[in-house]
Amino acid sequence: MIIKFTNTFNNDGVSEPKPASAFLPDWYKKLESYINGEKKPTGEGTTSATIKRCVPVFDAITAGYIITLPADVFISQKDEKPWYEWANFGLINFHPVEQAPEHPSRNGLPAYPKWTNPWAIETPKGYSVLFTQPMHRESPFKILDGIVDTDSYKAPVNFPFVLNDPKFEGLIPQGTPIAQIIPFKRDSWEMELGTVDNLIDLNSVTNKLRTKFFDSYKNQFWVKKEYK
Repeated sequence: MIIKFTNTFNNDGVSEPKPASAFLPDWYKKLESYINGEKKPTGEGTTSATIKRCVPVFDAITAGYIITLPADVFISQKDEKPWYEWANFGLINFHPVEQAPEHPSRNGLPAYPKWTNPWAIETPKGYSVLFTQPMHRESPFKILDGIVDTDSYKAPVNFPFVLNDPKFEGLIPQGTPIAQIIPFKRDSWEMELGTVDNLIDLNSVTNKLRTKFFDSYKNQFWVKKEYK
């Protein structure tokens, strides 16, 4: 499948989106795979594996693509409110807080700033995109998640965000990941509750998982995902 990113800023200085695997967080890269570097059972029937061996976390960090900040942004406090300055581009717009006055992430801020996204995204028919905060990484801000049907709506989607600390001051440098782009195929779903037979199947899976000390889920159940 092809996901197409088109630069609407028409500016060579805008960094291109890349697969999320190219933006592994520093804390994750530095973490050892096993506590104290020792690949062995703990003596209590479990292993010394760290979160770096957790495939669901790896899949989340590396899912889809990353859009980065096109230019430096400096945030200071002015009249007890965040004040945004940027080096280039029309980089930030604002939504009035009345559009979502009770949003749980508001943090008492007087408006919702919005990253201007240079990239128009197009997916094949039947596919949409989840826009979310780049997962498992520190950031002074968080975008408000959204889903867009990018097979029909092909214009750039901008990213409203909030400061995690409304008193934050400092530089957010060019190249900072601002959004994780995860394409998915739309489908219709109907919920049902499992039966005793389903429970038996689940117990079988759990028992199979417990047959190996190391990388059991990865080696017996995991399916590799690719984003290029």
